[in-house]
Amino acid sequence: MTARRNRRIMMSGKTGKRRFGTIMFLAVVAAAFIGARGYPARAAPPQTDAEKIASLMARLAALQEQTAALQKKQAAPRVPAPAPQAARTGGGVSAAPTLPPVEIAGWVPYWRTATGTADAIAHMDALKEISPFGYAVKNDGTLVDQMHLDAEAWQALAADARAKKVKIIPTIMWSDGGAIHRVLSNAKLRNAHIAAIVTEVNARGWDGIDIDYEGKKADTKQYFSIFLRDLYKAIGKKFVSCTIEARTPLADRFVTIPKDVRFANDYAAINKYCDRVRIMAYDQGSIDLKLNKAAAGYYAPVADPQWVEKVVRVAMQAIAKKKIFIGVATYGYEYEVSPYGRGFAYDRLWSFNPRYATELAARLGVTPVRNTAGELSFAYMPPPAAPPETPSDDIASSSAVTPEDVDGAAAMTSPIAAASASPASPERLVWWSDASAIGDKVRLARKLGIRGIAVFKIDGGEDPGMWDALK
Repeated sequence: MTARRNRRIMMSGKTGKRRFGTIMFLAVVAAAFIGARGYPARAAPPQTDAEKIASLMARLAALQEQTAALQKKQAAPRVPAPAPQAARTGGGVSAAPTLPPVEIAGWVPYWRTATGTADAIAHMDALKEISPFGYAVKNDGTLVDQMHLDAEAWQALAADARAKKVKIIPTIMWSDGGAIHRVLSNAKLRNAHIAAIVTEVNARGWDGIDIDYEGKKADTKQYFSIFLRDLYKAIGKKFVSCTIEARTPLADRFVTIPKDVRFANDYAAINKYCDRVRIMAYDQGSIDLKLNKAAAGYYAPVADPQWVEKVVRVAMQAIAKKKIFIGVATYGYEYEVSPYGRGFAYDRLWSFNPRYATELAARLGVTPVRNTAGELSFAYMPPPAAPPETPSDDIASSSAVTPEDVDGAAAMTSPIAAASASPASPERLVWWSDASAIGDKVRLARKLGIRGIAVFKIDGGEDPGMWDALK
């Protein structure tokens, strides 16, 4: 707002007379306007001079109030109407009615085949795409079916998906950066790898394939783009889905941005050759220095919506919105936390499904809180000694989440037993993604106008309220 608009005008006697004359003129114009509209005049007894003056003054006062209100309205700054708020119900989040719907995709992990396939079948009506997770890859580029897709559970999942017209797009997960480079940089091995993928997709009648090649080297960038190009051509009308790592803006990731930053993914090529792009917008940890600095107290998010929005907006600069899915996590992590400089160091112990956290909190008599990232967390001091326990089925065991994930080791290590090994162990932090946190990402996807949400993972261990949050 300008200084002129803000400045108050003090009215002198002369100015007041001029204002009064203006009002008189408006009153006359108004009277003439009323007459010109042709409203029928009503017969009335003649008024005395005093009554005429009183009537005129009343009209002038009303006109003065209307004029002042109009001037105030014109001078006021224009403030956009607030966006409609989503109603929170039963742990889930119902979307604002004015925002567009989003598609829901999800991964079903091989290490929880029975519960995962049953969970997916029970909620198939909510899904547009389902991805059995997943194929592995040998060093020579040949595929390995670690899901055992001929098993009855997977056959039932595929039959239900086809009956309900849900696309089946299995994932190939490969995280050996050296092997990826050797295969994709060798034309013969690359072509054989593509042929193996196309043959498997066609033989099983899949709707496409999801390429999740993580930990690639920057030197592999051009060969990965060639691979996507040739796969896109070879697979014909089938879908090519690409699952890619989140890319944090450099200004948020570094105090001083290095001059030689190189990326392993070519977003332009991915946009050109991938029909779907699922961004793994989770496992944020401490990568966003600006959000770390702004946080008060412990801050170890699975996925803060502020960070998620940043990485999606980076992708949107080169990748069409209609292709983008936000990957959301259904799990959490437990850490040992120690003071470090002006902040804290977080030593990740294991991942888990929500029930592990809620049961642990109940045993400890601790109430989880909604933290600054919109997720749930609580801290506790482990007991100096406790009998070993066998981890429940709610430890989310996977060696394929992130390269630094220790899920495989955690599956054979009890949280309580690990704590008893060190009487002076640091404080523990338990932090996870629940239905409300997932609902935040659904609203963000609608706000950004992207295609949808991809859930990692559908295994029966997620917060049960998640399915309401995805609506």
